[in-house]
Amino acid sequence: MTQSTLQKNTLIDGKYSVMLFIKKWHNAETYRVKGTDGKLYFLKLFNVAQVHYSSFDTNNNLLEIEFLKKIKHANIVSYQDSGEVLVEGKKYVYLALGFIAGETLAERILREPISTIYDIKQILSGVLNGLSYLHNLPTPIIHNEITSQNIMLDLSNDVPKVKIIDFGYARLFNQSSKTYNKEGINLHYAASECITAGAFSPQSDLFSVGIVLYQMLFGMLPWNISITNYETTVSNVNLIEKILEQREKPLTFPNVADRIVDFDKSILNILQKTLQHNTEKRFQSATEFLQALNGEISIESAIVETGHALSLPKPPAKKKQGSGFAAIAGMNDLKEMLQTDVINVIQHPEEYRLHNLGLPNGMLLYGPPGCGKTFFAERFAEEAGYNFIKVIASDLASIYVHGSQEKIGKLFNDAREKAPTILYFDELDAMVPDRENTNVNGQSGEVNEFLSQLDNIGDSGVFVVGSTNKPQLIDKAILRAGRLEKHFYIPPPDFEARRAMFELYLKDRPIDFGIDYEKLAQLTENYVSGDIKLLADEASRKVIREKTKRISMATLEFIIVNQKPTISLDILKRFQQIKNEMEGIKEERKRIGF
Repeated sequence: MTQSTLQKNTLIDGKYSVMLFIKKWHNAETYRVKGTDGKLYFLKLFNVAQVHYSSFDTNNNLLEIEFLKKIKHANIVSYQDSGEVLVEGKKYVYLALGFIAGETLAERILREPISTIYDIKQILSGVLNGLSYLHNLPTPIIHNEITSQNIMLDLSNDVPKVKIIDFGYARLFNQSSKTYNKEGINLHYAASECITAGAFSPQSDLFSVGIVLYQMLFGMLPWNISITNYETTVSNVNLIEKILEQREKPLTFPNVADRIVDFDKSILNILQKTLQHNTEKRFQSATEFLQALNGEISIESAIVETGHALSLPKPPAKKKQGSGFAAIAGMNDLKEMLQTDVINVIQHPEEYRLHNLGLPNGMLLYGPPGCGKTFFAERFAEEAGYNFIKVIASDLASIYVHGSQEKIGKLFNDAREKAPTILYFDELDAMVPDRENTNVNGQSGEVNEFLSQLDNIGDSGVFVVGSTNKPQLIDKAILRAGRLEKHFYIPPPDFEARRAMFELYLKDRPIDFGIDYEKLAQLTENYVSGDIKLLADEASRKVIREKTKRISMATLEFIIVNQKPTISLDILKRFQQIKNEMEGIKEERKRIGF
């Protein structure tokens, strides 16, 4: 049995009473302690004489403590206190951390396999949000030991919350690779460049996240390295050689479809990308990783590379999954039209063939910013179960003559190959400006290419959706029959939609009794969808600041009074005029005289 330095009821620095010894590492021990304030904390005790020199800054302060003093994030263990103590004539440094009532991810996996992709994504999102915060600090921090043992699941609430712990190997990104200390680190999770060259980066942290993802999916570590083998000291040359040798072999994927109820092979594309040997082929940021996880970007099957083969054949392109139209408040006419004219055409083609009808080419969504045009397009893809490709103007930009035209052609070809596909162009006016108002030959060529690709695109199983805040700037030929022939105005949400949005945005937050959703809808006329989401967020921030625990009706009314709509009445009137022009409605002029 491991002997602890501190005994039960030992008082540390006159502030913390030892309750329970948790574990011992080669240079530190952890305890559960109770503060004089009556709260529980984790206490980490460092034997200064045994701590590696690279763990100190130039002022001889422990880097782990200095980092945690400055870090404040919901997915990272919280700093409470630190100091120095003498125990039996030896100098120790202690670090008090916020107590987490729960278990490590490693304990969770051993207790019961994770059975849904949803739960895996929830855990992974918490880790990636924490890493995104660390990597985007003014001077980025690299954690360097993301493992299932260093991911805690806080079970104090109904929904488990992820907390990244143990910053003993964390370093500043701009520190020398000489500060990378492999002594005692779990090499099974470390990126190969860390093991061989001590080179740490955001990409090496994300590689470790990939190992954790593999472990959650399959209940073991990749490359046939036993999960029970934790001999990870740098002196174990045989282990290092074994790890590097195994990583030369193809990455295999055991069958988990029967165990994970909502298994989707697209998660394997994500896994392949993050476990690439070449750092340039991995996710370049935690944000990009999160976008792939949430289905915001599509990840193709990884290229097999020498020295780091991946054995999965290329799966079909990812299809969006989610609640679809159920997540949209209002817009019933538009939803019914799309169900009849688009979704049913794919799902029941024989009925439409009798009437010589096929898939229409596309539609334009236009209206004020913040009214949910992009959100609607994404939910439409979910409802239909189509592949979803989102395009912004910068995706088509090129420094080469005719380069953008080639990109447009390739984009449409990719959409055809993955049909049925919804091809969504955000801010379409920037991609196909009116040729009558531009003197740039290159742009005219791009518009012509776009028109050529649009012709009869519906016959290929591709439905094109464009969105814009400036429909009057789009080339008129794009909006004719046979192209983006259906035009829909997306206005600010009406009363019923606003009420439903408040219910949607508040349902997963701690709210008080007596929330009057009808009154909230009455108070927010002309507020756009983005405004209502912001109101809910601001109410949460106010509750957190004032430590009142729950969002009350009074809190929401206060926020509404102090948060005006982002779209003015003048702008809304101008959009109504644009709508009338798009629909060919002439405004009646007031008569002058008798």
